[in-house]
Amino acid sequence: MASRILLLAFLALVSSHAIASDPSPLQDFCVADKTSHVFVNGLVCKNPNDVRADDFFFSGLDRPGDAANKLGSNVTLVNVEKIAGLNTLGISLARIDFAPYGLNPPHIHPRATEILTVLEGSLYVGFVTSNTDNRLFAKVINKGDVFVFPQGLIHFQFNYGMKNAVAIAALSSQNPGVITVANAVFGSKPPISRDVLAKAFQVDKKTIDWLQAQFWMDNNN
Repeated sequence: MASRILLLAFLALVSSHAIASDPSPLQDFCVADKTSHVFVNGLVCKNPNDVRADDFFFSGLDRPGDAANKLGSNVTLVNVEKIAGLNTLGISLARIDFAPYGLNPPHIHPRATEILTVLEGSLYVGFVTSNTDNRLFAKVINKGDVFVFPQGLIHFQFNYGMKNAVAIAALSSQNPGVITVANAVFGSKPPISRDVLAKAFQVDKKTIDWLQAQFWMDNNN
C-alpha cells in the first residue's frame, strides 16, 4: 500500500513538471484561430482544412528595428500573435537591435527560457539568480557566441560598443511574456504606494516621486 502511495506521488510530481510550461501538441499542428471568442489556456485551433502555408510564415526579420529611443534598443518579437502556426509548439523568436550603448533593460520572461546569439557587434549580457543568493552571471559575448537566460530570472543585454549590434533570441514559449522590472515597479497602473517603494529601495519619497513621474510619462506616451 505504501509503495502504491509513493508511486502515485511520484507520478503526480512528474506530471506537474510535464505541464509546467506550454502544453504539448496533441496533433501535427493547432494553428491559432484569432477570430474565436473562446477563452482557453493558449488559443483555439483553426479548422485544419482552412490552414494555409502563410499561417506558418513571417517576413521582415531582416529589417532593423528602430533603436532611436531612450534605451537605444528595439525588440521585434515573432510570437503566436505574428505566426498563428506557433500555437501549442512552445517556441518563439525575437530580433534585438542595439544602438551604440543601447540597453535591453533588466526584465523577466515569466513563461520562457531564452537562448541568444549575437549576429553583429558585442554585448555585455547577464542574469541574476533568485533570493537569497542574487548571484550575477555575466559575460561579454561577440558575433557567433551564444548565451542562455533561465526562465523567470532577471536578465539584460547591453551594447557597450561604438557600433550597432544585432542579436537573435529563441524563447521556449509561443507567448513568453515580458516584465521590464523598472517599468513594472515604477510605472504600474495605479502606482504602487511611494511608502512601499521608499522602504523597499531604502530611498526618500522624493526620489520615488521622481522615478514614478518618469515611468508614468514613458508608459503613457
